Amino acid sequence: MTVRLRSLTIASLAVASLALAGCGGGESPDGDTETPVPSADATIPEDLCDAASPTGDAIESVEVTGEFGESAEATFDAPLEIEDFERSVVVEGEGDEIEAGAYVRYAATIYDAESGEELGSEGYGDEQTVPINVETNNAFGAAFGCATPGTRVVFAFPGQQGQDGTAVPSQLLVLDLIDTVPMAASGEPRDAPAGFPEVDVAEDGTPSVTVPDGLEAPDETEVATLIEGDGTTVEEDDIVVVQYQGVRASDGTEFDSSWTRGAPMQPTQLSGLVTGFQKALVGQSVGSQVIAVIPPEEGYGASEGHELQDETLIFVVDILSATHPTGE
Repeated sequence: MTVRLRSLTIASLAVASLALAGCGGGESPDGDTETPVPSADATIPEDLCDAASPTGDAIESVEVTGEFGESAEATFDAPLEIEDFERSVVVEGEGDEIEAGAYVRYAATIYDAESGEELGSEGYGDEQTVPINVETNNAFGAAFGCATPGTRVVFAFPGQQGQDGTAVPSQLLVLDLIDTVPMAASGEPRDAPAGFPEVDVAEDGTPSVTVPDGLEAPDETEVATLIEGDGTTVEEDDIVVVQYQGVRASDGTEFDSSWTRGAPMQPTQLSGLVTGFQKALVGQSVGSQVIAVIPPEEGYGASEGHELQDETLIFVVDILSATHPTGE
């Protein structure tokens, strides 16, 4: 599966989220727009069903053709006057409604509502989009609130002003909710080789690590598979979504954990992470859980003054998703 590095849909809905949340946004270290945080006086819906935008006159005038999961075509009279956020369900899905905090895979066709021009499409056929995080305070929640996998919606939002001051015209999106990303590894259990740290997993998937006495730093990262998934194989430039726990080999204390924060790591390009973390994931299957013992040289050893510079690190990683970028 392949994916554009910069999603058309995420770029569009990030702008919409700023207006929806009544807030300003920031930039992440790699320059991408962060998920907006609502201002103090913004009203945040309690659940995703409350977050879903209502239908309206503008969106009810749009005709959508095409099968779910296949390229969609929206027909409407341009300019389409959109005064507020609107959503209409075109195809009802099945199964459980998605919950706030979920990561979902989607496909989309995007239109300029003022000119009627199709701006692009993504996620159909062999092209897989980077999973998006659906929350009650962002446009993804307004579009997919109360939806189930297999749902197709039409979502529209009025023109906005981007963070750089550039005007963003009103847009209309046809969105297919393909499926949800599991929140923990699933597959066949495997035994780690002798000498590896012991990992116990709670019912919710949270791992706990017991470091064996006398564990020494390996010359290079050592990796063992604890659960073997059956998904796509991770490649070195993939954009990944993972759950992870990191502990110090010296005393077994946790220094970082997505489980503790309550959400998976946001989609991240694997090549931007420390060498040992990359080695732990490349060649593994999505759905797997791996444990890695990483020497300082392949961890933070080159980061002068870093609190983990001299530490041997132990990571337990659940690989939830991996997509292969094709370029800008």
